[in-house]
Amino acid sequence: MSVRLDIDKDTGVAVVTLDRPARLNALDLEAVRELKDVWRELRFDDSVRAVVLTGAGRRAFCTGLDRDAVVPQPNSPYMQDDPLLTVGPKANDLWKPVVAAVEGMACGGAFYLLGECEFIVAGADAVFFDPHTTYGMVSAYESVLLAQRMPYGEVARMVLMGTAERISARRAFDVGLVSELADTGAALQTATTCATVIAGYPAAGIQGTVRALWAAKETARTMGFAQAPHLISLGNLPSEEQARLFTGRSPEQPRIR
Repeated sequence: MSVRLDIDKDTGVAVVTLDRPARLNALDLEAVRELKDVWRELRFDDSVRAVVLTGAGRRAFCTGLDRDAVVPQPNSPYMQDDPLLTVGPKANDLWKPVVAAVEGMACGGAFYLLGECEFIVAGADAVFFDPHTTYGMVSAYESVLLAQRMPYGEVARMVLMGTAERISARRAFDVGLVSELADTGAALQTATTCATVIAGYPAAGIQGTVRALWAAKETARTMGFAQAPHLISLGNLPSEEQARLFTGRSPEQPRIR
């Protein structure tokens, strides 16, 4: 299994762990299916009143879609298959609060998940970046989700600088992407403490609040997502050219800011 689910019946908190540390918790198609199944399962478990989402190990929370995943695409700008569009809790109609606990790298497709969490707790060594532009791809869905959490200029710099820069946990906290900094290795514990407090409140009020917060963001997100397939079709390099840029990437270390 690529996704691990642990439920504490006493506290009402479930911990969902992306469990592919050897692949930096990148999501292959099986992991996507498992994660969707977990969200759907949690809808029906009334003993769970809050959720923590994290990644196994200290190297990465998630690095997006696994580069080895094969996703056939229709030859049309009007139709696009993106398995990560339905990987998050909100996309699966789960309106229980989800707190993210991030250690190490969170990049690219990880923002599909982080964008559907209520807030993010990060270990001190966590870093955030979006590599799309470096490899000849449009950052579309990720940019829309990030723009709902960070100031425009910060999102623009992150997505346009690609792999040349990584946003430190401190910087992510300063610009509002992260809500709390924890010691390195303590993000899960800190996020679970928050989730335990939330799980102790009446569930109906909490879930209604989550739904209301999401409603405030839905219109802009829907409009942004509607443009994404066309922009990706127009702006992405052919897959073989993307692969060439990826395999020939610079060994230089990115700037951390």
